[in-house]
Amino acid sequence: MKTNDQFRLAAIQAASIPFDLEASLDKACRLILEAGAMGATIAAFGETWLPGYPFFCHASPNMQSWRAAAEYLANSIEIPGPETDRLSEAARQAGIDVVIGVVERSRSGGSVYCTLLFIGSEGKILGRHRKMKPTFHERAMWSDGDASGLRTYQRPYGRISGLNCWEHNMMLPGYVLAAEGTEIHIAAWPGREAAAPPSPMPFFTRQLLLSRAFASQASCYVIAVGGMRSHADTPERYRELSLGEGTGDSYIIDPRGRSSPGRRKAKPS
Repeated sequence: MKTNDQFRLAAIQAASIPFDLEASLDKACRLILEAGAMGATIAAFGETWLPGYPFFCHASPNMQSWRAAAEYLANSIEIPGPETDRLSEAARQAGIDVVIGVVERSRSGGSVYCTLLFIGSEGKILGRHRKMKPTFHERAMWSDGDASGLRTYQRPYGRISGLNCWEHNMMLPGYVLAAEGTEIHIAAWPGREAAAPPSPMPFFTRQLLLSRAFASQASCYVIAVGGMRSHADTPERYRELSLGEGTGDSYIIDPRGRSSPGRRKAKPS
């Protein structure tokens, strides 16, 4: 049963720090506190925001891409763990719910997953969802998830859910969440990423199209949040592997499928 008639949705438009888990974690906690201070009820980050999207998997395999993969895996996290403890404490201090994309390492250390982590304003983990089928080159980095986290979470202001990127092109996951009565859905994307090879439909257009379709079909609000990453911010040692940039392109979409771009700060974060 709802107890709040009004809520404010926030799509975090900021880049993580490539290959630097601690710096990215510090930034995520700061952004959570800022979102809370601005009156957000729930704040959402893009796909694998912590520690970032594996842009290098789209480049041709070579020694540099293998080094990047090893460093990337070293910056993954366990759930629960010290990193999720810090995120949970930030959510509690801010008094907001948080949904953030993370690269989750299995306890055995043998696999990593593209995971959406759900944290409540009480400072406790609500649950997680592992991307069921990574897309194309992503399969070189992330293991297949399962449907165990395919569910909604009842919050005081409504029932929330989330999917990663191209899962929105799969019909059954969305059906499950709609059948559970989702009211606020987080559609986490890497941003305008992987521009090569050229596509007849730009990625950010597909990102918005599928997010709007989900909102209309499920009759729910959608936070379509894209990640940000620039060539300039990519470490020099891996710059040659950077084929596309994450430009954010986030939207808040109403249950009729109508969208409005998220407001940007005067200076990018």
